[in-house]
Amino acid sequence: MPAMMKAIVLERFGEPSEVLQVREVPVPKPGPGEVLVRMIASPINPSDLLMVRGRYVVLPSLPATPGFEGVGVVTEAGPGLLGPWVKGKRVVAINDKGGNWAEYAVIKARQARPVADDIPDEQAASLFVNPMTALAMVRHVLKVKHGDWVLQAAAGSNLGHMIVRLGKVDGFKTINVVRRREAMTWIKDLGGDVVLCSEDGPIDEQVRAIEPGGVPFALDPVGGVTGSQLLKSLAPRGRLLIFGGLSEQPVMIDPRPLIGGRQTIEGFWLGHWMRAQSIPKALRLFREVAGLIRAGVLRTETGPGLTLNEVGQADTAAKAGKPLLWLDPSRRPK
Repeated sequence: MPAMMKAIVLERFGEPSEVLQVREVPVPKPGPGEVLVRMIASPINPSDLLMVRGRYVVLPSLPATPGFEGVGVVTEAGPGLLGPWVKGKRVVAINDKGGNWAEYAVIKARQARPVADDIPDEQAASLFVNPMTALAMVRHVLKVKHGDWVLQAAAGSNLGHMIVRLGKVDGFKTINVVRRREAMTWIKDLGGDVVLCSEDGPIDEQVRAIEPGGVPFALDPVGGVTGSQLLKSLAPRGRLLIFGGLSEQPVMIDPRPLIGGRQTIEGFWLGHWMRAQSIPKALRLFREVAGLIRAGVLRTETGPGLTLNEVGQADTAAKAGKPLLWLDPSRRPK
């Protein structure tokens, strides 16, 4: 085991190209209930970049290393029952405090989930945040049924594509909102039932031209004007699930539909939701996600691959798809 490793270190919040640095730091030691993971790859998610900028829901003490998820091999286990069980295995490394943008990372043993050999590194690296969020929101929180309408903003994202494909499997219908007209054809080809462009007028007016009574479910990672218009698109007893705030603007609420129509607005954060699940249920959820990845339903469309020394390009690379940070370049696909 080496004594030192390379890691991305953040000493102040700011633009990724300005504040992310590669440093030589000591390899951490796992404590009770923890394991040490030799990292293979970690995705660059919007949540990671929000954390780097100091705008995420939870922020670490500085200096810090970003990276909430990834894939790696457990090389050492601290005291406890779970660690020895996963030692030597390739695992999905869930790091709720961040720290995966390094050659080695310490995580809780219960957050090291073994992953089957037939799931490639690039899919295993992104197995948790987007696929589990899509599955949890649709099947387990909203419990969307066959034939229901689901309205979603930011449909051009990886998670948005997963919702569309999940709709085809589960039999619900999707109304998909995008910002750019050139994205509309791609969503339709993917299987989106209806695709709307926010440039063509208020979302709620476009939705009610299709469903005059409104829709039962809406998913919003944006907030601001978009979230406000999704709320206006709901049917009586409709539910809006807010799971992000990309616009960094508040959702404006008219209380009358909430009162008279018994509509509800709920916040969803995967970390909170997963902590409420029992270990047996969490294992079942991971098997469910893995099966849907194999079927191509919750597949991540990966973008550029970066090395540690290229991490300053993270923000630019994220605009071209889901970039992966390869902590072990030898595992990077040719």
